[in-house]
Amino acid sequence: MPQVQTYIEVLQYRAAHQGDKLAFGFLEKGETLTQTFSYAELDAQAQVIAAYLQTKCQPGDRAMLVYPSGLDYIAAFFGCLYAGVIAVPIYPPQMGRQQDRIFTILKDSEASICLTTGHILEMIGKGAPELLSNDHIEWLDSTQIPANQGNNWVDPEVSADHLAFLQYTSGSTGTPKGVMVSHRNLIANQQMISTAFQTSEDSVVVGWLPLYHDMGLIGNILNPVYNGGSMYLMTPLAFLQRPMRWLEAVQTYKGTHSGGPNFAYELLVAKSTVEEIAQLDLSCWEKAFCGAEPVRADTLKKFSDRFASAKFNQNALYPCFGMAETTLFVSGKSGQSENIILHVDQTDLAENRISLLSPEHPNAIPMVSNGTKWLDENWAIVDPETCTTKAPLEVGELWVSGPHVAEGYWNKPEVTTETFQAKTSDGAGPFLRTGDLAFIHEGNLYICGRLKDLIIIRGKNHYPQDIEHTVFSSHPALKQGGTAAFSVNMNGQEELIVVQEVERGALKKIPEDEVFQSIRMAVSQAHDLQIRSIVLIKQRSIAKTSSGKIQRKATKQAFLDRSLMIEAQWDGLASSSEVESPASPAEAPQTEVSTATLRAFIVTWLAGKLQIAESDIDAEEPLNAYGVDSMMTAEFEKAVSEFIGVEWPVTDYLMHEPSIHEIAVRGIEFREENQA
Repeated sequence: MPQVQTYIEVLQYRAAHQGDKLAFGFLEKGETLTQTFSYAELDAQAQVIAAYLQTKCQPGDRAMLVYPSGLDYIAAFFGCLYAGVIAVPIYPPQMGRQQDRIFTILKDSEASICLTTGHILEMIGKGAPELLSNDHIEWLDSTQIPANQGNNWVDPEVSADHLAFLQYTSGSTGTPKGVMVSHRNLIANQQMISTAFQTSEDSVVVGWLPLYHDMGLIGNILNPVYNGGSMYLMTPLAFLQRPMRWLEAVQTYKGTHSGGPNFAYELLVAKSTVEEIAQLDLSCWEKAFCGAEPVRADTLKKFSDRFASAKFNQNALYPCFGMAETTLFVSGKSGQSENIILHVDQTDLAENRISLLSPEHPNAIPMVSNGTKWLDENWAIVDPETCTTKAPLEVGELWVSGPHVAEGYWNKPEVTTETFQAKTSDGAGPFLRTGDLAFIHEGNLYICGRLKDLIIIRGKNHYPQDIEHTVFSSHPALKQGGTAAFSVNMNGQEELIVVQEVERGALKKIPEDEVFQSIRMAVSQAHDLQIRSIVLIKQRSIAKTSSGKIQRKATKQAFLDRSLMIEAQWDGLASSSEVESPASPAEAPQTEVSTATLRAFIVTWLAGKLQIAESDIDAEEPLNAYGVDSMMTAEFEKAVSEFIGVEWPVTDYLMHEPSIHEIAVRGIEFREENQA
């Protein structure tokens, strides 16, 4: 490709020189290729949407994108680029969640139009009609724009400095920040990714990552277009319902580049069968990237061992590191060599010191290299207090500079200056302050943790103070300012733990189960998270600093040491990879399918997942009263569909927060309406 300045030029070049080549294919239910875009077709559809936007918007206006993962989303994103409109990707609301976040982002971005599909409009109209009644934004079903509208498209002639989109990140106290990503940032980061991942026109990407997330959008969608390769897409729901669909698609479509967070590899190890693996040939897989959350050495080994018989090359595993503020990519290993794993002293690491040990040492823990820097990028490891640079094998905050570093946060000049324009004590910079603690050894980057206790679960960032506010606000028995939320690693996955002070004598007046349920439901609704353990402790017993701030690390250690002053504890929920689902209908005794039997099945299934008694589940309560997150929702849809013998997209119905009994009633109605 010749030198390009914007992604408009990128796609137009592909349409002109590879117009008939498949750019994207959508895999219905992760298995069947049902919709495709050639490069010429994508270019044409982008012009159709852009031409309509140009009748409604000015260059630089913001347009929210509310789509499920699919080709409509891709067309709308490029339509925004072609109109000079700044795209604002958002995930559709589900099961009572996300509405507040959408309102917040709508207000912050000052978007004037929202592009979506008719199905999403119908779903929002039933579950969150207040979103559609906002006078400040127009909602548009982009699939209904006439094809001849494209004849009116005018190239906006934007420059490399023009903003392409806003990538909203998790935000403290419910205020997400929009990272301003320009065309220049995109092109620079794609050059880095293409060099590090060795992608080309022959590359085939297979992916399921959500498209509103930077890894899914920039890694899985924009990179294939930059290189002229092809990409096959399935929804996150299809992957979560049956993880092996991912690897089967890699085999079927000869995927060369595909990946996801650490949890996805753990899930494949847990959910794959010997019979399924025997049918696989993964020799085509050149880069199995692993990022978005801490990469674990034991996960890499378990995955390599599990799929060695399927001809998976263990050196294809590709630990990497990135963040929205750097557009996406920061580091990745060089070539297809073995992954570098250091063994360090666990005690010293807790004090931010690095002491190298042999793997056999009893105090040694493994740390996976996140790779090296690429092209025009620069790093510094810096003392976050004094801003002095650290030497190799010294822990400090990772600072990054380069043309891929984004422009800042939308409408937040003070935070932008603090985060994106940092300088070291000797005047070097400006740098982006990543907030990640790290060290460098022999040119390789090792991530140690976060400065501000960020919780990363299944590749998604959560600020503990946001979760803590949700928790103590969920029930009057809970002490405000007496909450600690943190994650612990259990069987290779990060799990959420909540420690909460209770008002003195409160549990003598109310059932503890009422409190636990309030917490689980609130966290599920607000953050789409399951809680592994809730610990209610005595008032004034949580660890705090002298200034009254919660000491999360000390509380976490007390939880692990079992030294908390516990009044009540709930440990019901295990991760999806640990707990087997109740018997599927094919394995279970055949029974009549009715409202009563479906309701009983749901109660049994839920109790098995939560590891609680069936008597503890109230069929008049909604699912999210029991802390059900999106992963469990995906499994629930699969289980219920199998039970009633009809594929039912129950996740759409769950947005209205029906009770378990109402789900059973609607499930039987749906079965009767759709049986052959």
